[in-house]
Amino acid sequence: MNTTKELQDFPINIKIKLSALWAGVTLCYLYCDYFELYVPKKIEGIISGENLLNSPTKLLGAGILLVIPAVMVFLSLILKPVVNRWLNIIVGILFTIIMVLICFTWSEGWYNFYLFYAILESLITAFIVWLAWNWPKAI
Repeated sequence: MNTTKELQDFPINIKIKLSALWAGVTLCYLYCDYFELYVPKKIEGIISGENLLNSPTKLLGAGILLVIPAVMVFLSLILKPVVNRWLNIIVGILFTIIMVLICFTWSEGWYNFYLFYAILESLITAFIVWLAWNWPKAI
């Protein structure tokens, strides 16, 4: 009988790691957008149409852009390794660049929380790229 107190650890498949990271970054996007509603005058700007997404085309574009990470949760699990690897690298780089650019556009004050999320999201998507780039090879 084994008397060791160590807990058993199982290796996690890279597809599951990538899927979990895309789920995490998607939740960060959602939380950040939700908390942004608490910025003073934000709701009034949405109601009056004086916000960033003030046209149907811009709203559709934002919707398409933000559905990509959510879809990557599923695609990371089902795609074949070669396609999966390159899609994670390309989409990960795209979203890392977008979030890094956002880091340089926000001012201080109420948007410090947004900067925090942008940095965190950049780190997660950069890690996705790193994991996909270092995809384990078949033995």
